[in-house]
Amino acid sequence: MQTRLLERFLRYVAVTSQSDASQAVVPSTEGQRSLAELLKKDLDELGLVNLEISEYSVLTGKLPANLPAGSGEQVPAVGFVAHLDTVDVNLSADIKPQVVRSYSGGDICLNEKKGIYLREAEHPELLKYKGQDIVCTDGTSVLGADNKAAIANVVVALETLVQNKDLQHGDIYVAFVPDEECGLRGAKKMDFSKFPVAFAYTIDCCELGEVVYETFNAGSAVVKIKGVSAHPMSAKGVMVNPTLVAVDLINSFDRMQTPEHTEGTEGYIWAKSIISNQSEAVVQLDIRDHNKNTYEARKHLIKTNVESLQKLYPRAEIVCTITDTYGNIADAVNDENRKCIDYIYTAMSELGIKPNTIAMRGGTDGSYISTQGILTPNYFTGGHNFHSNCEFLPLLALEKSCQMTLKLIELIAKG
Repeated sequence: MQTRLLERFLRYVAVTSQSDASQAVVPSTEGQRSLAELLKKDLDELGLVNLEISEYSVLTGKLPANLPAGSGEQVPAVGFVAHLDTVDVNLSADIKPQVVRSYSGGDICLNEKKGIYLREAEHPELLKYKGQDIVCTDGTSVLGADNKAAIANVVVALETLVQNKDLQHGDIYVAFVPDEECGLRGAKKMDFSKFPVAFAYTIDCCELGEVVYETFNAGSAVVKIKGVSAHPMSAKGVMVNPTLVAVDLINSFDRMQTPEHTEGTEGYIWAKSIISNQSEAVVQLDIRDHNKNTYEARKHLIKTNVESLQKLYPRAEIVCTITDTYGNIADAVNDENRKCIDYIYTAMSELGIKPNTIAMRGGTDGSYISTQGILTPNYFTGGHNFHSNCEFLPLLALEKSCQMTLKLIELIAKG
């Protein structure tokens, strides 16, 4: 299985599909559509039906159940979701992976010419994988295991089911979506009539054994400030400097409730940027909290502080727009759908994988999909150091991830 996973993974990372947050369209880059088209071809060869790429490059399809007639009515349809894009972190968009066979320990030279190393002292997690094959970068890009390891996982799992007719399963739906790294834009463009499942799973981040069904509630605020410009020689009592107004706004928030001062399930307001000139300023804020009530309170605080700022600067024009980005998966859990999370722990137990349940300080496509009535928890790909040129993927961990997919499908079919 490792060989097949590696072949698929290398096939998919060869397609440049870095997303671009500066673009307003979905998909934000044509490479994501190219990858969707390649995947459609691969899935068609496996015999999936209802394959369709939407105008937004969301690829959906179905592997029909192979259960004996009359025995599958109670087996719920399950979905698997992975994203097509790789992240843009000011590294090369072109990925040049390399495979370290039987890693023996110590530093890994990623790029001799550029003197780039994956150093054991800085990444002691490497020591867990002595003797194993590891895929890493050439030091100039991310690896793209986020999330092409998941794509390889799903395709190989489907291939395994197709080639082994004795592996019984219910209806399986897949959705490959663009622009996850740009605020889950692709998931928000899904046509859920093409994805009629009882529940689903994302396979996105991180280390072997990680399970996520609690994520941030996430939103953003954009505050636009129009000041009053004047020449400095006659500015007294006339000028309203929008840059200083923006600084006052940022200083109105608690500096101890920012990303750099919080951890675990502690929320924050993050002042991401100020873009300003002598006439206008735009402040961008991110709002994050695992607790829905506290999240709403943070949104209210922003509105209150903006209102106070307007009173302080009555001649300025200040407009605040707050947008919800995604929700906490845990808020979608109930007694009826909880079983899909239980399946994860049962699968891990049967596969001998120690679970590591985390409250993610971020979100997955499942964070949005869960708000649409389809509970979508997440489990590991096996990779490390996502969004970094030090990203690496142990092939044994990826194999365990694929075994998880197959085991979940088996458990669901058994009821």
